[in-house]
Amino acid sequence: MSVPTDTKNQNKAEGGAAETGQQWQTLQRVILPSASQMDTVPLYMDMGTATGIQLPTAGDRDGKTPKARTISSPTKEAHVEDFLSRHSTSVRSGERVSFGSYFNAFPASYWRRWTTVDKVRLQVRTQGAGSVIVYKSNARGSLQRVDTRRVEGTAENFFELSLAPFGDGGWYWFDLLAGTEPLVMLDAEWQGPAVETSPGSVTLQITTLNKTDFCLNNLRLLAESKEALDHVQEILIVDQGTQKLADADGFDDIKKMLNGKLRIINQSNLGGSGGFARGMFEAVENGSDYALLMDDDVVVEPESIIRLLTFADRCKTPTLVGGHMFDLYNRTVLHTFGEVVNPYRFQPSLPSDEMILGHDFQSSNLRQTSWLHRRCDVDYNGWWMCLIPTQVIREIGLSLPLFIKWDDSEYGLRAKAHGYSTVSLPGSAVWHVSWIDKDDLVGWQAYFHARNRVVAALLHSPYEFGGRVIKESQYADVKHLVSMQYATAQGRQWALEDVLKGPEALPELLPAKLPQIREMMSAHPDAVFKPNPEDFPAAKMDKPPRRGHGPAQPSKISLLPWAAKTVVRQLASPVKETSTERPQTTIAHQDNRWWRMAQYDSAVVSNAEGTGASWYKRDPKQLRKMLAESARLHSALLKEWPALSRKYKAAVADLTSMESWRKTFEQHTQNEIK
Repeated sequence: MSVPTDTKNQNKAEGGAAETGQQWQTLQRVILPSASQMDTVPLYMDMGTATGIQLPTAGDRDGKTPKARTISSPTKEAHVEDFLSRHSTSVRSGERVSFGSYFNAFPASYWRRWTTVDKVRLQVRTQGAGSVIVYKSNARGSLQRVDTRRVEGTAENFFELSLAPFGDGGWYWFDLLAGTEPLVMLDAEWQGPAVETSPGSVTLQITTLNKTDFCLNNLRLLAESKEALDHVQEILIVDQGTQKLADADGFDDIKKMLNGKLRIINQSNLGGSGGFARGMFEAVENGSDYALLMDDDVVVEPESIIRLLTFADRCKTPTLVGGHMFDLYNRTVLHTFGEVVNPYRFQPSLPSDEMILGHDFQSSNLRQTSWLHRRCDVDYNGWWMCLIPTQVIREIGLSLPLFIKWDDSEYGLRAKAHGYSTVSLPGSAVWHVSWIDKDDLVGWQAYFHARNRVVAALLHSPYEFGGRVIKESQYADVKHLVSMQYATAQGRQWALEDVLKGPEALPELLPAKLPQIREMMSAHPDAVFKPNPEDFPAAKMDKPPRRGHGPAQPSKISLLPWAAKTVVRQLASPVKETSTERPQTTIAHQDNRWWRMAQYDSAVVSNAEGTGASWYKRDPKQLRKMLAESARLHSALLKEWPALSRKYKAAVADLTSMESWRKTFEQHTQNEIK
């Protein structure tokens, strides 16, 4: 955070706007990647010469609007020697670079919608001859030039810019064009009118389970970023693992670098919700203005912490402000630009049809991607990085005791119901292990997905009986069962049993359920993984597939009769003895689809991580029993839904209260390290 600057006495660059005496404070600094992170350059600086989105001016003869066209040229290669520091870069003679990028463009529409800021000022300091060109976009991604300044020698230019035109979307950014010699950007920043109040204080909390390397790396990044730590009152690590962070090599050195701001709480494994609730609890207890929740398996862009706090401090009302998530192993790929909960299906969903999952800024940067310019309003932000005002925590409570899954989305919906919005702020992000290498709908996590989705729907669904929740839940059971995923189906049925017990059962399940699930799964071959193909008998079919073709996906028209026929066959047809002695086939994880698996009696199936495989075996007796149990549980859930909904809503205040969680923490805290 910069100190307000009085611009009356500052030297003006040639052609600069007249200064008014207005005092300004930094809102967002222009930043650059470190030399070791050159694969992330497209997130910081656009080396192409795109002129933006070419929008149509009229419909065609059929009255339809033509699609927007992107105008661009191939991206130039970035050179590590041109990056002089985290805030300074050199533009080679005759070349042009744009800061219309994820981390450096200014998300004007977000500041206009959620904060008290109504104008900004761009300050750019340069050395050498060339031009500074300022652009803006609208919600459709149309590019508009705002101003151009010629610069020579050592220059400092200011551009005062209104936020009025950004009602539905749009960004500001600038380009640098070098002349016959290199043009150096010494630094640049986006500023807002100064305010009298001091920045809020933050408790930065990380929940970890045996991810010591990730935690140490993030603590090192924070220790090396003094500005990010200036307003962090405490860094709190809630260690729930068996490999303790305090025992890791290098921990003592990093602890010293953090100058007494680090505290570790060792507690039993209460899951993500138990760890993050602890962070909320401690932030309220120590008087912080905000709790900043972060996952353990991330790499943080430290500047994001400053941006989240600066934005939250300027919001019109207390607001939850979250960062985005990029793929840790493909660092220019954005997981999602924002998420909502579909109220009828009660599933995470994208806010608009244009948006895509897994957008790669390497192939299409900000200026070339029209949907990135529309402001994205969300229901919640993932707790891989989310700043929550303690004022909100004191009013609506802490996380529900859900262990994992749906804790962040339920909290966002609860906050929204109390009048507190959530913003997923562009330019603030972490790199996180991607969902691509996970399949948490299968295995031990299926229990938590199934239970917590229903609990969240009981609390927040606006539809009678939760819309499609019960129907989709039963469909999912059938799919898992005909796929021979009996362990997953068992976990899902336990989930409904626990929902039907009522909300009072949730706290006692927090530390106890996972061990029970793991014990149950060890008895099911579909959940027992072995690392090598040689660990299983060689696969062989008794007869070749019909006409050489394997299982085909049924069409939408034939789906229901095909599914019914498949279930009947699996119930009535005996399992061939040869299929119990050896698998019929091997299936790669990406081909593990229910309609394919339903055609086999046994198969070896690899897991999402690629570290092993398990042997699926069809069991008609077990299928019959579990289909009947699924029907009974879903029937009971449908019958009890109105009463259960009232019970869960009545219990939320107690379940999420400071006192309720205090009792849990007192019971499960092992020790603290300061």
